[in-house]
Amino acid sequence: MKSAKLNESTRISQSSEIDFGGNDHELLMTRATDAFRQADIAGDEIAVNTAGPFLRRISEASRREIKHLVGDLQMLDQRLKKDGDRIQRDIEEYTALSNQVMQLTTIVSDSVNTLPTTSDN
Repeated sequence: MKSAKLNESTRISQSSEIDFGGNDHELLMTRATDAFRQADIAGDEIAVNTAGPFLRRISEASRREIKHLVGDLQMLDQRLKKDGDRIQRDIEEYTALSNQVMQLTTIVSDSVNTLPTTSDN
């Protein structure tokens, strides 16, 4: 019975050594669930010994993922601000150009109205 607990403990320890690169949160959760099932089978002593490290690893993976998401959101915020500033400048330039075109149209129209009329006889 004691050797069975040791084998289960060894297997649980080996399954808990996971490399957290990228988005391995799902993998960690799957392995943690499997290990907790094995710990349930092996007995409460192993469950108590493995719960802390698993919870710590899950927490660390979640925190890394949150920090990554916060960084992405900050980049998006900066991009939106920059794009908003650019759009605002474009609108201001368009408004100025539109006003210049209106002034030019008024000048041309006034000039055409002041031309002498010719009579075709």
